[in-house]
Amino acid sequence: MRSWYGWENMMDWSNPWIGTGIGIFAVWSAIWTGLALWNAAKNDEKYWFIAFLFIHTAGILEMLYLFVFAKNKLVLTSQTKAKSKRK
Repeated sequence: MRSWYGWENMMDWSNPWIGTGIGIFAVWSAIWTGLALWNAAKNDEKYWFIAFLFIHTAGILEMLYLFVFAKNKLVLTSQTKAKSKRK
């Protein structure tokens, strides 16, 4: 009899959702890491760049850097607001 909470059930890779979840997680992490690496290199922040290169935190540290700690913080705005401010 197979248990629902045992090691055997955790390591059952036959479920297609596991691969999909890992794929989505990998893309999510790669996008945030890429943005943070690019921003750190552009701002000449070597220690942040090295940290992002070797420490993988699923995008959490990268988002904190981009929105809180960076010299030039990333600001999310919509296109309509940005165009109206230029006029």
